[in-house]
Amino acid sequence: MTAASPFSRRLDLTGTVELFHGGGGRAMAQLIAELFRKHLRDVQDGDAALLPPVSGRLAVTTDASVVAPRWFPGGDMGSLAINGTVNDLAMRGARPLALTVSMVLEEGLPLQELERLAQSLAASAAAVPVPVVAGDTKVVERGKGDGVFLSVAGVGVVPDGVTLEASAIRPGDRVLVSGTLGDHGMTLMSLREGLGFAGDLQSDCQPLVDLVASLLAVSGVRCLRDPTRGGLAATVNELAWAGACGFLLDETAIPIRPTVHAAGELLGIDPLTVANEGKLVAIVAPDAADRLLTVARAHPKGRDAALIGTVTDDPRHFVQLKTELGGTRILDWLMGEQLPRIC
Repeated sequence: MTAASPFSRRLDLTGTVELFHGGGGRAMAQLIAELFRKHLRDVQDGDAALLPPVSGRLAVTTDASVVAPRWFPGGDMGSLAINGTVNDLAMRGARPLALTVSMVLEEGLPLQELERLAQSLAASAAAVPVPVVAGDTKVVERGKGDGVFLSVAGVGVVPDGVTLEASAIRPGDRVLVSGTLGDHGMTLMSLREGLGFAGDLQSDCQPLVDLVASLLAVSGVRCLRDPTRGGLAATVNELAWAGACGFLLDETAIPIRPTVHAAGELLGIDPLTVANEGKLVAIVAPDAADRLLTVARAHPKGRDAALIGTVTDDPRHFVQLKTELGGTRILDWLMGEQLPRIC
């Protein structure tokens, strides 16, 4: 250490989180200085971060991550926490300005795993890009916190002229999804059940800010949602009630990977009710639908985009699914909990 350092020796990353790391003393200061600030370099000094003035409406959101396991094919708790918050901002048309991260650590968590998590947070934020400008750390007793829980809050700015609301939905509008559905949730379920599928089954965890910007550059987007917990079924049912309408979806048009289909059949789970962490649902004007589909497919994060249905004039707010056999069934909300700790 330098002569100006208040620490007599470097942080031992072969150790574990201890209660004194959350006590506000020298150990906590060293943890912040030598682990978190090493990777999250945009964190500001002081009790609150200062942001530059902006032109436009501010959007604010917060998201907690309790996913288990913390590391999974296609992502981890750090990327999930950052992307979940960033995508919530993007669904309102907001460009992310800054994030804050709050961690609840459990006594006994290996410091090497905590550093790996900090690296993931930093890399995921840099990929957007968006700075992490503030944070907080708490430590709870062994057995009280399951390792680590994360909360990420975000602030973004919505450009003038951009309004994305469910109230703008009209009968005849089209439903566009940006890619294959059920990837994240089915990956977590398969991993935790030890199914070991041979196919390419991994989470779709990714930021959607750039894809949303491409879509908003074309007029005709009414509303955006990211189909996380509850999947497509919950998202479209929410929109049916918020937009005072109904939906008719075409099962054959909905993109789902064969491995996700197979996992769903084995687990007895409908992929349309399974969480996604890197896909969006867009309700678009009918005369702009084909143009927006082309724009989405031209983007790397929308190459599997598809138009999957139509908004209907239905005072019952039913979401109906035209099946592969030619019949029609109700696509209802998820009942109960498929698997806890999915995000």
